[in-house]
Amino acid sequence: MAEYDLSKTIIPHCDRHLVFPLLAHLAESETFPVEQVQTAQYELAKETNMVDYAVSLFQQLYPDEEVPAEFAAKRESAVSTNERLQQEAQAVLDVIENPEVAQALRQDKNQNLQFLREHYNVTLEQIAALYNFGKFQYSYGNYSGAADYLYHFRVLSTDPDLTISAHWGKLACDILTGKWDVALEELNSLREAIDSRAPSAPPSTPSSSATADPALAQLHSRTWLLHWSLFVYFNHPQGRTLLLETFLSPTYLNTIQTSSPWILRYLATAAVLSRKSASGALSSRVRHSIREIVKVIQMEEYQYQDPVTQFLKELYVDFDFEAAQKELSKAETVVANDFFLGEFREEFMDNARYLISEAYCRIHQRIDIADLSERLNLSRDEGEKWIVNLIRETRMGADAKIDLEKNVIEIHRPPLPIYQTVIEKTRGLAFRTQALGAAMSRSQQAPGAQEAAQPTVVEAQ
Repeated sequence: MAEYDLSKTIIPHCDRHLVFPLLAHLAESETFPVEQVQTAQYELAKETNMVDYAVSLFQQLYPDEEVPAEFAAKRESAVSTNERLQQEAQAVLDVIENPEVAQALRQDKNQNLQFLREHYNVTLEQIAALYNFGKFQYSYGNYSGAADYLYHFRVLSTDPDLTISAHWGKLACDILTGKWDVALEELNSLREAIDSRAPSAPPSTPSSSATADPALAQLHSRTWLLHWSLFVYFNHPQGRTLLLETFLSPTYLNTIQTSSPWILRYLATAAVLSRKSASGALSSRVRHSIREIVKVIQMEEYQYQDPVTQFLKELYVDFDFEAAQKELSKAETVVANDFFLGEFREEFMDNARYLISEAYCRIHQRIDIADLSERLNLSRDEGEKWIVNLIRETRMGADAKIDLEKNVIEIHRPPLPIYQTVIEKTRGLAFRTQALGAAMSRSQQAPGAQEAAQPTVVEAQ
C-alpha cells in the first residue's frame, strides 16, 4: 500500500546509513518496483566508502556492464586513508587504554586534557584524530569500531559541536548494530544534550538567516531525533511506553505538530500497543494518553491523516463503530507494511479490538454478543470467548452480567459522583493550556522552520 508508505517522508530525516535498512524493507515488501529501490540503494552506497557493497549493487543493476574503474581507485584510496587515520588515532588510544590513565581521569574534561598534556603530551589535534578515524570507520560500515572511537572522543573532547556530532554518530552505530539497551541510553543522552543547549548552525552547512536562529536549529535537531528514536522505541522491549512518555511531553509534541505530523502514526500505534498490556497506574496513564492523542489527531487532521489515526478518531470522537471497523481493516495493512510496525501487526489488531469493545460497552447498557462479534470481525464462538476475557481483564467485571440464554451482556453502572465528574472534565486543562501556549509560540516563529540546517551527524563521504 504505497499510498500510505512514509519511507519517502522519513528518509530525508535520517543519516544515509540508517536509510539502507529502510530501502531493504521496501525491496522485500515490494511496496515499490524492485529495480527502482535497487537504484536508490546504489546511488546511496556509491557515495560512501562501502565500495564492495556498491559494486555488488552495480552488478545487480547492470549485469552486462563492466564495473567502473573508479571503484578500484576508491578502494585503494579508502585503504590508504584508513591506515593513515588509524596511525594518528592509535597514539591516543594507547594512552587512554592504559589502566593507570583510566583511573586518573575525572569528570572534568579540562582537567583530563591538562593531565594528558602534562604527562603524555596528548594534544587536541590527537584527540580530534579519534573523531576522524571513527567517522571514517562509520563511512565504510564498521559500526562497532566506529562506536568505540566516537565514545572515547566524546569522553575527552571539549568541542561542543563535534561532541554533539559524535553523539549522533554513536547513536547511529548502536542502532545499526542492534544494541538496543545501549542505543536507548545514547538516545536519552543525546536528547538531554539537545534540550540543554541552544545549538548554533552546523559548521558544515552554509549559514543563512533561517539556520542562524538557535531556536530553529534546535527544532530541527529535535525533529531528526524523533525520527531516529523510532528505530529504538520499536525494538527495545519497553520502547512503546517510553515513546509515549517522550512524544507526549510538551516539547516534543510541539515538535511533532510543527515539523513532522506524520509521527502521529507511531504515537497512535504506541498507545494502542500499550493499552492491553497496561495494568494499574500504567493503565490509567495509557488510557489518558489515548485521549490526548485523539485531541492532537483532531487538531492536526488538516496536515496529516492515515487509517491508524482515523481509526482512533472514528472510535473516540465520532463513535462510528462501522467506520472504525473499516479504518481498522485498512490500518492492519498499513501497520503490516510499515518498516517500524510490521512485527506488531497481530498485537496491534488484538489491542485495537479491545479498544473497540471497551468503547462499545461504555456507551451501551445491553449488548448483543453476536453483533459485537461481527464488529470485531470474529465468529460467534470466538466473539464469546473474546468478550468473556475482556470482562475478566478489565474493570467491567463488577458491572457486567452475561445472559447466555439471550446471548446478551447487560451492564449496570452506578452514576458518577459529582466530584468525579468535575475531575474528569478538568483533567485535560493543563495539557490544553500547554498546547495553546505552544500554538501561540509557533505562530510567532519564522516560516523557515522546515528549512533549518540538519544536525551535524557522522556523514559518510
